[in-house]
Amino acid sequence: MKKLRLALIFGIMSVSAMAQYNRENPLTHTYSIVAMDTATGEIGVAVQSHWFSVGTVVAWAEAGVGAVATQSFSNPAFGPQGLTLMKTGLGAEATLKALLDSDEGREYRQVGVIDASGKTAAHTGKKNIKEAGHVVGDYYAVQANLMENATVWGAMAKVFENSAGLPLAERLILALEAAQKEGGDIRGKQSAAVLVVSGEPTGKSWIDRKVDLRVDDHAEPLKEIRRLWEVHQAYTYMNDGDVAVEEGDFEKATELYKRAETMFPNNLEMQYWHAINLANTNKLNEALPMFKKIFALDPKWKTLTPRLIDNGMLTVSEGDLKKIMKQ
Repeated sequence: MKKLRLALIFGIMSVSAMAQYNRENPLTHTYSIVAMDTATGEIGVAVQSHWFSVGTVVAWAEAGVGAVATQSFSNPAFGPQGLTLMKTGLGAEATLKALLDSDEGREYRQVGVIDASGKTAAHTGKKNIKEAGHVVGDYYAVQANLMENATVWGAMAKVFENSAGLPLAERLILALEAAQKEGGDIRGKQSAAVLVVSGEPTGKSWIDRKVDLRVDDHAEPLKEIRRLWEVHQAYTYMNDGDVAVEEGDFEKATELYKRAETMFPNNLEMQYWHAINLANTNKLNEALPMFKKIFALDPKWKTLTPRLIDNGMLTVSEGDLKKIMKQ
């Protein structure tokens, strides 16, 4: 294992020694946070910048491994290379040291790292544009450069520490919002991203990636990322409802769809699947007014309805189907 770690470090050095600012190292001056939820073990990273598609450059995370935020005159290779080093058993500090030791452009870099145990490390190079700095705390690290004020990273740390008990993605977004309230990026706003992975890997990336939200170009990226987070939560209920349908638990599905609908009462699809599951659980009288409203607003849902009989997603009798189709 030790030989493997050394081989990986030397391999990274051979690539990164030339990685000073160039076309492969974009100017992602920004503020970000890497963090862990100690209750769930989830690991996350979030970022905002006045730069296009900041999430594709800065934010890196892998379930059971850790997360990396690489910014300023960013070296994007720090993301995958940092995760690779942590997979070998290196902690956050050792990983960060290996990355920086291999990089002649280290004084231009700003990096935050968190490992699977929640240990964190951060670096703000001397050639970062002011205001620039970072805070390393328990289970988080925040870092910012090219800020309007030197209070940004401290505000991010305070909000994260004071929001324990909330979902990790919510805490990350709150930290970004706190940064913006302090002035944020002196150039303004353009893009944002939030990435959260599970603490224990399943080997199935589509399961391990709990939250993956990106706003690549927007006048108000943080408002948009919060809106997407709210939609994400509602559709989590929808997805869980679909699983309940597959398992034949229509009562549970109805409750889950109802929760989603409560969050977005004007979403016709959420209303529709709620109505379908009411019908499937012998609550047709409750479902019929819902179908009537949905069909009036968009007749295509009416066209879809009888098609659900063949695959068992709608289990009503022929007589009850006729009642639905009369709405």
